[in-house]
Amino acid sequence: MKTRAAKVASIAQEIPPTKVLGPESGEVLIVGWGSTYGSITQAVKQLHENGHSVAAVHLRYLNPLPPDLPAVMRRYRKVLVPELNLGQLVKVLRAETLIDCIPLSKVQGKPFKVAEIVARVEELMVTKTR
Repeated sequence: MKTRAAKVASIAQEIPPTKVLGPESGEVLIVGWGSTYGSITQAVKQLHENGHSVAAVHLRYLNPLPPDLPAVMRRYRKVLVPELNLGQLVKVLRAETLIDCIPLSKVQGKPFKVAEIVARVEELMVTKTR
């Protein structure tokens, strides 16, 4: 087990730096993976047009996570994780980064609508707590 864990950990050195869509720091970071890419990207563009300081990260590596991800996440006041499941990624992010990410789960067999993500981010912009 220790040998396998060491191999997985060494893979992290090969992961490219995390790309952020939007400002390098701000109010809300949206973290997604897989099929949420399009909805999140369009939501960020719409939120920028409305003057909000929002950015997004689309993960391509989940195990191990990108080594710079915790530092990227800490540059934002809140981290929203839209998922088309019961929140497995948000649990991993909380455990691995110790950052209290906010879940946005949808289990209806349908993709996120851009408006759903925009509405949740706008709600978060109003509240002052993480």
